[in-house]
This record gives sequence, structure tokens and C-alpha cells, in this order.
Amino acid sequence: MAKSPEGIEGPGFFATKLEDVIGLARKNSLWPLPFATSCCGIEFMATMASHYDLGRFGSERLSFSPRQADMLMVMGTIAKKMGPTLRQVYEQMAEPRWVLSVGACASSGGIFDTYSVLQGIDKIIPVDVYVPGCPPRPEQILEGVMKIQQLAEKESFRRRESPEYKKLLNSYGIE
Repeated sequence: MAKSPEGIEGPGFFATKLEDVIGLARKNSLWPLPFATSCCGIEFMATMASHYDLGRFGSERLSFSPRQADMLMVMGTIAKKMGPTLRQVYEQMAEPRWVLSVGACASSGGIFDTYSVLQGIDKIIPVDVYVPGCPPRPEQILEGVMKIQQLAEKESFRRRESPEYKKLLNSYGIE
């Protein structure tokens, strides 16, 4: 059961800030879009299975449409040829959106220091949380999702309209 936000409670009513209620709803209803390649994708499958059950965290419904997702989970080796596609998927997602970089390959290119492998997805899209490992254990992926949940719960309505956020997107060439 989710902890209720701070507010005024009485018989038959509960009053709190709208921002707190929406943060609680966002936290407990993230719809992930898995962009999985390589072995990290297999670990993600284990995370979704009954033993670890990502559904306990409100992320039961995987979205394979970027327009219906709010958390992009990039897992595994990303070739430079896949970079434009990954960026297009990110741009098609509606705000607010969060990015989870899972594994050494997505975070830094991993052991593949070659001309064809992107040396970290943060070269083309902003990343909110990094999950280390090669491949990371399902527990680590769950920890990364919980960090995204903390961000979603505490994020201000106005953050996405702030000059700092717009500057961040502009640094990636995203408007």
C-alpha cells in the first residue's frame, strides 16, 4: 500500500496538494517501453517474471508504443545505426518521460569499444538513472525502477517547462 501524502484528514475527507496526488499516481503507474538488445533484455524478462514481478511496482503493462509509455528502458548494446531510431522513440514519448539505462553496454558501451557501438546512450538522449552491471541482476533493475519512481513522485509540474530542462534538451538537439 502506498503511503498517503501529507494533508488534512477528517471523517469522510482527505485534503492535500494536487501536485502530491499526481506524484503518487505517476509513481505507481509507470508504463515502461523496453528497448532491449543482448543479454540485458534476458535479465529484463526475468525481472518481469513471477519471481521478481515488476508488476508489484505498478509497471505491469509494458508499452510497445512510445506514445503510451512514460519510462524508456534501454537495455543492452546499442549500435550507432540504432541511435537515430532510439532517439525517434524518445522524441515520440509524451512528457513527462524518464529514461533508465540498463547495463554497461547501454550506459558506456561496455566491453565493445569499437567504431560501431554507441559509447553510452547519453550521447543521444538524456538519461535519468543508470543501472550498472554486465548483465545487471533483476534486483538491480528493480532498484533502478524504484529510483525512477522516486523521481516521478517528487518532480514538480513546472520542471519540464523550466529553462534548465529546455537547455538540457537543446544540448541534445531536441526541441
